[in-house]
Amino acid sequence: MARNIQSLERAAAMLRLLAGGERRLGLSDIASSLGLAKGTAHGILRTLQQEGFVEQDDASGRYQLGAELLRLGTTYLDVHELRARALVWTDDLARSSGESVHLGVLHQQGVLVVHHVFRPDDSRQVLEIGAMQPLHSTALGKVLSAYDPVAHSEALEADRKPFTDRTVCEPEAFEQLLDITRARGYAADVEETWEGVASIAAPIHDRRRMPVGAVDITGAVERICRDGELRPELIAAVRDCARAVSRDLGAGRF
Repeated sequence: MARNIQSLERAAAMLRLLAGGERRLGLSDIASSLGLAKGTAHGILRTLQQEGFVEQDDASGRYQLGAELLRLGTTYLDVHELRARALVWTDDLARSSGESVHLGVLHQQGVLVVHHVFRPDDSRQVLEIGAMQPLHSTALGKVLSAYDPVAHSEALEADRKPFTDRTVCEPEAFEQLLDITRARGYAADVEETWEGVASIAAPIHDRRRMPVGAVDITGAVERICRDGELRPELIAAVRDCARAVSRDLGAGRF
């Protein structure tokens, strides 16, 4: 029979301890509660802190659960409940816009497409569920980077390579794009990732007003844009879809 790994058992016990009782605990409290030497407890806490599973308050030195653990805990929501809640609304968006619709979530420094509705015509199309998109150039990626702090950090740390001559790669210019995205509530990708292709995306929030994904429409530039500008009725349709899914997730009115 395989033996359990003691350090993992201790780390799991620490996370359970921090999840219950007092919101923040000191090193001595954690060590005594688990019957560990302070040095051992500190080493495990330091590792958990480096991975984002635990945070330490600068003023008191006490520990609490970290944001990364919270993000991992919403994975089921992101991939399963999010998709289930979005099915009707994304179908409606594809039908009203005449374009393909994607639902994406943050995954491994990119955007994972978890749902794809085909453009409602007879053209040949390829199902893109499971495909990965870059954070810095796609509309889905820019929306997630603008609203999700983890996605923002990963986009800045990633190798932002140019896909076309329109791709924004410089950090300052990219940050300005994110500011614009937050100000107007949507992001666009006009030939920044693929020549001849444009996208519009908006964020989806859950009941805690946390960003859990994004929805987009994608199509030929000449259909998404008119006279060199994004068609306002398509922007409105994408934002309405994102709000509807957010409401179904309990986010209330945006």
